[in-house]
Amino acid sequence: MTTFAEFEHPGPSATDGEIAAINLESARRGAWARFAQDPRLPGVAEAIVDNERLASQFFGDLEALDRLNALALQFARADGSSRSLLVQAEVTSTAHRFDDARGYLARAAQMGAPGEAIERQALAIDQACGAELDAVFAARHRFAMASGRLEDLVPLGALLADLERFSEADAVYRQALFSYDDVSPFPLAWVCFQLGMLWGELVPVPDPNLAALWYRRAIAYLPSYVKARVHLAEIYASQGGTGEAEALLLPALSSGDPEVNWRLADVLIAQGRLEEAERQLNAARFGFDQLLERHLLAFADHAAEFYAGSGNDCRRALELARTNVANRPTRRAVKQAQAIALITDDAATTSDLHQA
Repeated sequence: MTTFAEFEHPGPSATDGEIAAINLESARRGAWARFAQDPRLPGVAEAIVDNERLASQFFGDLEALDRLNALALQFARADGSSRSLLVQAEVTSTAHRFDDARGYLARAAQMGAPGEAIERQALAIDQACGAELDAVFAARHRFAMASGRLEDLVPLGALLADLERFSEADAVYRQALFSYDDVSPFPLAWVCFQLGMLWGELVPVPDPNLAALWYRRAIAYLPSYVKARVHLAEIYASQGGTGEAEALLLPALSSGDPEVNWRLADVLIAQGRLEEAERQLNAARFGFDQLLERHLLAFADHAAEFYAGSGNDCRRALELARTNVANRPTRRAVKQAQAIALITDDAATTSDLHQA
């Protein structure tokens, strides 16, 4: 069991994160085996969606999206009910193909799918797109107050952060963390990561030390949590701790997430190890290109950030940022596109000056 002594109030105990990762992989493979025997078995396709999303979210398993696409196609061929439409909506929403997801939900509603299942998916899509936020807030608040569950509180906290109500978001996240009464480390790592993002990236004046504490907590719950390692490494590197940052990133390289290569390259550049850094940058560029070819909308924002920075291609970054805004015009996406546009204009001006 994992426990905490680093903070004033220790977090809830949970199953050891490495054991949980092994259990998830076993459950994922088992669900696929049952699906192969009979795709229409109750709950199996839905379990695969849940397991693959966890593998992608926590362990940087970027092939999970490919497997989910395959699942959606196979299930649609085998099951003509609204269940397959709901699964297709989940899969396309996970890949940020929100227009497709809305289409599947509309068809599922026409076929009599459960209203709450449709409402929850529609809420997630609207929130991801920054649409109808007043209505989304009312529904999120209603769900969270009725259940008091972490699964409903965390999306409410994320929405409050989107609305720049940061103190309220912090309070809701902490309520989610300390009210959790199960032993799975995945939800706990998730809320700790959200708190790290809140204090490290979303508030007007970031508090890197507080963000680092939450990222360390997320990693304590799940040692293989790739995004938490990447974000914590960024903080360490910004504070001169490049050795600590490198130690965090090296075990995550095997995930295949190009963001790990990118951040490791930045650390190596800071250490003056330029040849090694170039190899990591090439790997990051190759990885992003592969992902964009298969899942443009899912990775447009991350790739835009890469190309605006170490990827050194501002025009491509701006193109990707605009693609992201067209797909999901959230405040954060718009800010990213505006910031990259400024960089691109500056780079073009500098280039013009050199050519003059």
